[in-house]
Amino acid sequence: MAHNVLREPLQLCSEDPMTGYLRDGSCSTGPRDFGRHLLCARVTREFLEFSHAQGNDLITPLPAHGFPGLKPGDRWLEALEAGVAPPVILAATHEDVLLNVDLEVLQRYTFPGDT
Repeated sequence: MAHNVLREPLQLCSEDPMTGYLRDGSCSTGPRDFGRHLLCARVTREFLEFSHAQGNDLITPLPAHGFPGLKPGDRWLEALEAGVAPPVILAATHEDVLLNVDLEVLQRYTFPGDT
């Protein structure tokens, strides 16, 4: 069973749109997940524009891959360093994120109402 950064069972991130590397709504991962889709965030316009400018188009739908495209409300470390990191949903963020980001940093970016 996968766990979140709080060392509890990993919760769903989103089913509308269906998110995650495995397109199962969670931040579960596997050996082929080279993009490391581990962090659940409330996407912002600034984040989407920043990601697009970095060559990571998260806006354009890719139906062949089951990806509907993202929009506000729905590469976090780069965005954090650039000052445009979106809020994080800790309960749905995979514990492997802690290999790269301290829990204290994640907690500063916690989406209001998330525990």
